[in-house]
Amino acid sequence: MTPVRLDRSSWAAPPRPVRIVHIGVGNFSRAHQAWYTARADPAGAWGIAGFTGRSAAVADTLGRQGGLYALIERGPDVDRLEIIDSICEVRPASDLAGLVAAVAAPPTSVVTLTVTEAAYAAAPASAASPSVPERLVTALAARFDAGAGPLAIVSCDNINANGAVLRDLTLAAADRRGPRLSAWIDAEVSFVSTSVDRITPRTTDDDRRLVRRELDLVDDAPVVCEPFTDWVLCGEFPADRPPWEDAGARFVTDIEPWERRKLWLLNGGHSLLAYCGLLRGHATVYDAAGDHELGAALDRFWNLAERHLPAAELDLSAYRRDLKRRFANGRIGYPLTQVATDGLGKLRARVVPVIEAAAQAGESPEPALQVISAWVQWLDGVPDVAAVDASAGELQPVLRSTRGEDRTRALLGLLAPGWGSRDELVIATERLRTDLT
Repeated sequence: MTPVRLDRSSWAAPPRPVRIVHIGVGNFSRAHQAWYTARADPAGAWGIAGFTGRSAAVADTLGRQGGLYALIERGPDVDRLEIIDSICEVRPASDLAGLVAAVAAPPTSVVTLTVTEAAYAAAPASAASPSVPERLVTALAARFDAGAGPLAIVSCDNINANGAVLRDLTLAAADRRGPRLSAWIDAEVSFVSTSVDRITPRTTDDDRRLVRRELDLVDDAPVVCEPFTDWVLCGEFPADRPPWEDAGARFVTDIEPWERRKLWLLNGGHSLLAYCGLLRGHATVYDAAGDHELGAALDRFWNLAERHLPAAELDLSAYRRDLKRRFANGRIGYPLTQVATDGLGKLRARVVPVIEAAAQAGESPEPALQVISAWVQWLDGVPDVAAVDASAGELQPVLRSTRGEDRTRALLGLLAPGWGSRDELVIATERLRTDLT
């Protein structure tokens, strides 16, 4: 049998009307927000217009497939495959006019983002490469001018209070354009904070062959993910939304405990395994989690973080058991090199707060500082930091001009204000460099 090519003509359901705009289409967003939307809305009332992040390649690939793709849910023993049809169109990030038109369209009710931690840095905008907040403000200005009404903007990136951070950056960008636009955004646009969770490794040629074999479809853009998924949201939706709770999403009145649980335990744990694991020659999260010494270091880090989380509300014992099971899913093969990318922004969100909480409580932060130490040591061996960190502009001057303890001090100063002058952190980071390697 000749495999059919995956396109809209081979899918029974009609294209959905665009009511959601997503910025930062990648594997995670397609395994998470797009999956929730498809599951929660079987009638097809909510479609997504997606815009890529750093690379335009996915726009070309998904464009040829009408937005359709296969999702491979990879369990410890078996794979489960399904076709996701919630994305109607995908355009490159460079298509600012398309983004403006999509956000300004009256049917659009929600804008979601997965643009990674680095995109939330308050970097100056340029005409050639506007920042994410500048792009948002350009689109919101068009919606304001069109009288298209309110909408919700939903940040799905791994930073504390992501909705509030995005709101502040967006309003600051709007202020530069005049008070009327800023006042309208403040009154009519809600910024929803979230905690998101689903391990999504890179797709391989073997995954593409699996789709061809099992579904008899040629899919150039399948997505692989673990069975576990979690989405916690906090905020208002002034212009309607899909019933994501029908697919398992949770709506809460206080996001902070949930995002800290995820950022500190899952993401922080991933960073520990990534930097320490790479230094010890491991390739995947599964490999590193199976290392007895790294497993003990992970437990010490989690014990420290857990003491500064509301355990009763979050059921941390069960969450940690789930994490151990997820890390032990060897069929996922989550590469440590993928986890290690964009370390400066990631560590600011997922490890620095644990160190600060421990220090304020008079505890030793060394179980968390071990992650920072391993990152510093790993950076010593990176030949081209621009290839592994979107914040290379901050890192490159330090890596070019410093060595040894001076480099450690400078990198700590980049991670958090004042850290470079905290001798106790510098000394401990230097001492920990030799551990677990």
